[in-house]
Amino acid sequence: MGEFVRLEVDGAVGTIRLDRPPMNAINGDLLRDLRDAAEEAAMYDGIRALVLYGGEKVFAAGADIKMMAGLAPAQIKPVITSMQNVFSQVEQIPKVTIAAINGYCLGGGMELSMCADLRYASAGATLGQPEIKLGIIPGAGGTQRLPRLVGPSRAKDIIYSGRFVKPDEAERIGLVDRVVPEGEDVYEAALEAARGFADGPTAALRAAKVAINDGGRSDFATGMVLEREAFADLFATEDQKEGMRAFVDKDQAKFTGR
Repeated sequence: MGEFVRLEVDGAVGTIRLDRPPMNAINGDLLRDLRDAAEEAAMYDGIRALVLYGGEKVFAAGADIKMMAGLAPAQIKPVITSMQNVFSQVEQIPKVTIAAINGYCLGGGMELSMCADLRYASAGATLGQPEIKLGIIPGAGGTQRLPRLVGPSRAKDIIYSGRFVKPDEAERIGLVDRVVPEGEDVYEAALEAARGFADGPTAALRAAKVAINDGGRSDFATGMVLEREAFADLFATEDQKEGMRAFVDKDQAKFTGR
């Protein structure tokens, strides 16, 4: 268990919990712990779905600016490379992941949230890529993942202005998938959804994730090949047999994740 990130397991659902008060600012130590937690979650067979959570008050307010402010180009390049690599590792966890967002989700925090498959935000959350106000641009995937979520024009508006995005707008443009009403717990909502995915055919969910993520970043023909091969491979799983048996028998499928 890391000092600033820990992996918690409850049944078939895991939680990667950021814990660097007060704002979960992302520095080298947090990145190291996040890398380790992501690796453990990916390898842990008992975890079939995952929640990414920053706590009740904040998701993550971005990179540690005090750490970065005085660095030269040759010094900052390995720092941002490390952030990119660790965030991509989170994105590639072969399980359904849901980011549960309270409070500020800004800069590197928003870039991290976009590595999850789905994002649930509380009604009081604040999202944004304010790097432009520091004279820089997003560097840990924001210029790449945000346009893929909301489209290039909306991404340019958010990145060029550095403005904050409230949950209702974020849901409308596809930046978040669900806004949890005031008075309800966004973490519990994410856990409930994750339990539903954990009960599903995890090999098929994993295959869908790979096909969508990797296929969407390649040409159409390559994406079709990925889809075809993943589709065919699933016919070697017990869950495919169970799912089709249940359909034919008009029964409820009981998936085991094998």
